[in-house]
Amino acid sequence: MADIDGIQITTLVERPELADRLYEIDDAWPEFTAGDLIVDGLLERVPEEFPQHCVVATDGDRVVARGFSVPFNARVEGREETPDQGWDRVLTWAFSDQWHGRPTTTVSALEITVDVGYLGRGLSYRLLAALRDAARQQGYDVLLAPVRPTAKHLHPHEPMAQYIARLRDDGLPSDPWLRVHIRAGGTIEKVAPASMTVSGSLARWREWTGLPFDGDGDSDGEVVVPGALVPVCCDVAHDRAVYVEPNVWVRHDLRPGAGG
Repeated sequence: MADIDGIQITTLVERPELADRLYEIDDAWPEFTAGDLIVDGLLERVPEEFPQHCVVATDGDRVVARGFSVPFNARVEGREETPDQGWDRVLTWAFSDQWHGRPTTTVSALEITVDVGYLGRGLSYRLLAALRDAARQQGYDVLLAPVRPTAKHLHPHEPMAQYIARLRDDGLPSDPWLRVHIRAGGTIEKVAPASMTVSGSLARWREWTGLPFDGDGDSDGEVVVPGALVPVCCDVAHDRAVYVEPNVWVRHDLRPGAGG
């Protein structure tokens, strides 16, 4: 799809031999996100099941970025294009539609991950463009995205709706990742208040975060965890903590003449 500064971006259909190397990337995802049961059960199957909707960036023989998206049917009764459960919901819908042989109506991005050594080169923008192109080539006229704002973790107590209203003097979002989507032609639709859910024992949260989660100080109630967009709800008496992450639905119009 693209070859800029020696970095090539293709779909997995074009480079199927790279499917087993997508997780060689040195990523910056917080460790606790792997505790989402939907992530654990389905995400690694996306490249195999939906290779035409997955893109990969390589620098020579090195895999330096990946982008995943999935098609789903938003017209099934009880569904909507931008569900409140965001990321988790569309991923389960995509696999359900595939298992039942349903036609699909739209595509949702799931993630764009760039190797930490390649951050700051505009690669995320190029991966987003590649996901847009992949959806368009499959005949879709929209790409949705439950966006995880990259700087929201710096403001964990601020409601997401308030955070996304933060604008720069040029009218663009203050959040860098939201800004990439808007510059690419996307429009913010709404907040997905429960896009990802991670629950576990206090011992598991200690493993993920290195924090005490022991009931002392602020450990019972809301716990601010590095990388988390909102505080984790900790219940020491019942030996559990739950993280419910909000994301932001962004719509990309892929029709001829549309922005981006």
